[in-house]
Amino acid sequence: MSAVSMGDLAQSVLLRRQNVEIKTEISRLTSELSSGRVQDVTRHLGADLSYLTDVERSLQLNAAVTNSTKEAASYTAMMQSSLNHMQEALGGLSSEILGLNASGLNQTAQHVSSTARAAMDTILSTLNTSVAGRALFAGSTTDAAAMQGAETILSDLRGAVAGQTTLAGVEAVLDNWFDVGGGYDSVAYSGSSENLSPFQLGDGERIELNIKADDAVFRETLKAVSLAVLSQDNTLGFGADLKTQMLTRSGELSFAAGNEITGTRANLGYAEARIEDATVRLAVQKTSFEMARNALISADPYDTVVKLEQTQFRLESLYTATARLSELSLVGFLR
Repeated sequence: MSAVSMGDLAQSVLLRRQNVEIKTEISRLTSELSSGRVQDVTRHLGADLSYLTDVERSLQLNAAVTNSTKEAASYTAMMQSSLNHMQEALGGLSSEILGLNASGLNQTAQHVSSTARAAMDTILSTLNTSVAGRALFAGSTTDAAAMQGAETILSDLRGAVAGQTTLAGVEAVLDNWFDVGGGYDSVAYSGSSENLSPFQLGDGERIELNIKADDAVFRETLKAVSLAVLSQDNTLGFGADLKTQMLTRSGELSFAAGNEITGTRANLGYAEARIEDATVRLAVQKTSFEMARNALISADPYDTVVKLEQTQFRLESLYTATARLSELSLVGFLR
């Protein structure tokens, strides 16, 4: 049987190809050792990618819901801060009015009215608060302010209460103006009648932040403040007794409205607690999914090191063989 031999050119090509293959293998093993993940996932999983695909989809869904939860947390935190700011302004006005005594009322009534106007500006500004360009208290209309300015509202209220001579008459006009379908809806509130879309919290859970500037608590708040502002409006020609009665009544309504805001903040606090629970749950889920994914595509470091050493030894052997072959000559062969 005759021996099969290889020419020098064919042998050179073979050695070069083996050199490239071994270096490619070393590069792959080095990458897997540094990253901790296999490069050829399909081969590693035996071409069955169904479980990995399901885990990846779960991670993507988790990320989407996590973003929704973060947005909800941002909304509730800003709402809570806004309501606190509003309550402080209203509480300061209420305390100032209720702290007046009969002898000092005339001297300080104008100052209280100025405080009320400042509180009104604060409340309206608060109701126009936005997060990332989205209005908080305007319902589904998040691209516009929820409320008109104080002067627009007061101008319409002046026309409505003009000519009234009793506290009952003024209150009746204000009640009608601030009720649903009254001037509050047509003049003051510029948001939507529809609530903001619910925020998804995962596992079929969602949360609705249905706090809008046209809620009863804000109508009552602004009615109380408006009563104090209008009480000292000289253009209305109110008598001294009516001014005093309006200012006193404003203090009572402000105190009651403050309590209503407290209830709203309590409900919002419950929503914040649910969002916090969802945040923790989603973080745990994410960790579980990542562990499952790593278990599927992670490279065994010990096995990788062993294979890397073996491949490096193969490369060294190839270099040795190549060096020896390059030293061969006819004279050396004949010796």
